[in-house]
Amino acid sequence: MDVEILSRIQFAFTVAFHYIFPPLSIGLGLLMVVFETIYIRTKRKEYEILAKFWTKIFAITFGIGVATGIVMEFEFGTNWATYSRYVGDIFGSALAAEGIFAFALESSALGILLFGWNRVKPWVHLVATWAVFLGSMFSAVWIVVANSWQQTPAGYHIVGEGMQARAEIVDFWAMVFNPSSVDRLTHVWIGAFLAGAFLILSVHAYYMLKGRFVVMSQKAFKITLVVAVIASLMQLFTGHNSAEGVAVNQPAKLAALEGHFEAQGPADLYLLGWVDKESQVVTGLKIPGGLSFMLHQDLNTPVTGLNAFPEEDRPSQVNAVFQFYHLMVAIGMFLIALSLFALWQWWRGKLFDKKWLLWTFVFTAILPQLANQFGWFAAEMGRQPWVVYGLLRTSDALSKSVQANQVLFSLFLFFIVYGVLFLLFIYLMNKAIQKGPSEDMDSGEGGLSRDIADVISKQ
Repeated sequence: MDVEILSRIQFAFTVAFHYIFPPLSIGLGLLMVVFETIYIRTKRKEYEILAKFWTKIFAITFGIGVATGIVMEFEFGTNWATYSRYVGDIFGSALAAEGIFAFALESSALGILLFGWNRVKPWVHLVATWAVFLGSMFSAVWIVVANSWQQTPAGYHIVGEGMQARAEIVDFWAMVFNPSSVDRLTHVWIGAFLAGAFLILSVHAYYMLKGRFVVMSQKAFKITLVVAVIASLMQLFTGHNSAEGVAVNQPAKLAALEGHFEAQGPADLYLLGWVDKESQVVTGLKIPGGLSFMLHQDLNTPVTGLNAFPEEDRPSQVNAVFQFYHLMVAIGMFLIALSLFALWQWWRGKLFDKKWLLWTFVFTAILPQLANQFGWFAAEMGRQPWVVYGLLRTSDALSKSVQANQVLFSLFLFFIVYGVLFLLFIYLMNKAIQKGPSEDMDSGEGGLSRDIADVISKQ
């Protein structure tokens, strides 16, 4: 394999691994706020225990997320030097904003969140919990803004020529509110809420099946199920809005997502299928004219297909883009159906009577994570061959001095190091979950503070 493919694989691997943790942090942060707010209002001990327990899980995900996120910034310089010079003014502004407005808020309040139980007034601790949660949300804002600018550039002009060309900001707010940033941000936020919610549903379903912390788990499950229902339904609308934006701003990507080759013609909506790029045939289950109707509310309105673009400007891996996109959609629809079915069972008073339903929730913790990964793969592979859409090709964005053997060796080392980190993550999560939300999760010389210190020392 050449340098470009290896560099893309390396960056995809490091980003995909890192992207396990920020969505969990955001989603868990939301439920931590909910549990602690209920505790402040009701003074009921079980909600304090739940807040402390999920704060402990949050600390594990946050610590590993920070460690794995740093690596990507170095890769911009080592593997993608031309890209870094081209987008440095824009990408650097977004990353600086993240540090000033998001990470500073999050990290400043983190100490109070982790070690402040019984050391500060309850309302002060609640404010710290809100600050950490909002900090994680703001962090997502600036990362998504930076990535969205690569998808739909706005608010810039090009300075210099040839290999010395670079993009400079001429309108900061146009850059921030580029054509895809709001739709993509809401989609990312809701995906994060689902990741956190279904992890909590999974753990408390497991406790109920094992007869542990049953009453507390039933309360946590019901509260989290409400969040899951709302988030899963909202994700349907944010996903639709995002697809409509892609149709306008990145029509070649939309054509790849939907397996639509005809240059201008009505487009079918495939529920599942297989794309043969060479013969330009998609085999599968489809709704005739469904894509045209979804985009234009008419079954016969033409939709731009891949054949409208020069071959060198189309995504090369059409079937992979198609499959990742449809897997994401399928998982999203399953989560909607599961959440609504569970809500119906709750209304009937039979939510906790069906063991098969609880076991289903136990194994759904991974599904939002997979949907987040598949969606990211589809978005990034669908943008190819551009690293900055319409401006800079991926093949031109590489560092000129890096060699294939260097990238391969570092990729091998990343596999080892990240494998160790993942095993550590699973070990710490399993240890915390097996212990469970118990009364001894106090602050002081033992309990939560001691456990969190132990977690942090292992990062």
